[in-house]
Amino acid sequence: MTMINTFDRRDIETRYPELLHRTRWQRFGAPLVIVGTLLYVLYAVWFFNLPKMVNEAHWERFSIYLLQWVSYDVQPQFRVKDNGTIDIRYPRFSVLGDDPKQPDWIKTEADGSYTVDMAGGVHIGRDATVVNAHGTSLTIKTSGTAPAVVGTPPGWVSAAADNVQVDLGLSGWLSIDANRVKVVKRFFGWPNFIFDPTSHFFGKSTGEVVSLLVSGDRIDPSQSNLSLAFDDFWNNSTWQHGDVWTKLFQTIVMAFLGTLLGAVVGFPLAFLAARNITRNRLLNAVLKRFFDFMRSVDMLIWGLFLTRAFGPGPLSGSGAIFLMEVGSLGKLYAEALENIDNKPREGIRSVGASPIAVQRYGVLPQVMPVFAGQTLYQWESNIRGATIIGAIGAGGIGLKIWEAMRTNDNWQNVAYMVVLLLIVVYVFDMISNRLRSAIVGEKMI
Repeated sequence: MTMINTFDRRDIETRYPELLHRTRWQRFGAPLVIVGTLLYVLYAVWFFNLPKMVNEAHWERFSIYLLQWVSYDVQPQFRVKDNGTIDIRYPRFSVLGDDPKQPDWIKTEADGSYTVDMAGGVHIGRDATVVNAHGTSLTIKTSGTAPAVVGTPPGWVSAAADNVQVDLGLSGWLSIDANRVKVVKRFFGWPNFIFDPTSHFFGKSTGEVVSLLVSGDRIDPSQSNLSLAFDDFWNNSTWQHGDVWTKLFQTIVMAFLGTLLGAVVGFPLAFLAARNITRNRLLNAVLKRFFDFMRSVDMLIWGLFLTRAFGPGPLSGSGAIFLMEVGSLGKLYAEALENIDNKPREGIRSVGASPIAVQRYGVLPQVMPVFAGQTLYQWESNIRGATIIGAIGAGGIGLKIWEAMRTNDNWQNVAYMVVLLLIVVYVFDMISNRLRSAIVGEKMI
């Protein structure tokens, strides 16, 4: 082991003082940052009163909404008439159609009563309803002026003066009044996604539909069955495929147009804002503050301004993205220009090239890959942003999502549109990555 004498140590200290004489920040900076972060987290917990928020949050709604995203219910109502017979009715706009046939999960018994296949079985009679669920058999009398539970109601039964609610878990639930039983039976999936009850193909099996499309007689003499099937699908009144896809295309166009116009305007302004390109400090400062202002006003706020000025629609959405991107891309472009290597520019200038040629051959080759990458990323991000501003009336699929959420009854449609957005964002992310790699010259892994 080689020993370092006093003279060698002094020589090392003279040449590399930062190694042997660390500053206070170098010694205590990392612990201070960790302690400061922990103190800030504790302050945030106290300021937002997070324990109270967590305790009072309606966590059950999350599971309810999630279940409604992937399931639907059918709601037959059984009414006991004065003559003792039981009548079945369905609400308007039922997934079974306006005049549905009795589904196979409802069985008519010989005495005129009904058995519903849900949970352990529900038997609906003239005088009582018997529910088999959660390993228990429960009888609710319905022949009087109010329903009455026989025995002590279990925890999954809520009995009021004139109504009894029976929770059957994922199977659904029952609402029992005097002489009336409302059944809510839950099914997983999206009902009538292809054809709604008004379609000519509604209720037909897959084999029947394929047979009609391939070789069947024309249902409508004026068009082929394939064309008719597409019309029925596109104009599906429940899922509104035509309107949803049109609004989705509007969202994509809004993002593309707004980003493109923002890049076109921000590109020349960035050259004027870059200090190493334009030697005018006042102009540089004014343009940079302009960029700060344009991007400090959020896209959502710009959308609110423009919808008031031009009315709701895609024009307001494109304008909001454009104004936001002028500030964002202008700032990013200017910073990229200020970080270039000046040697290529000086070399081109030394041979007597014009100022435009200096920028063309000395600057652009260095910054164009950066410009392209930043612009493509903003374009991809603005597809998501266009959905948000659409909810305030700026057009696009965001407005459709907001309309479906407001009813609090169309969560399947919300799920459908969210899935479409996920697919679009994924596809455009791949396109953006490939374009960026082609411009930069990297190979995709």
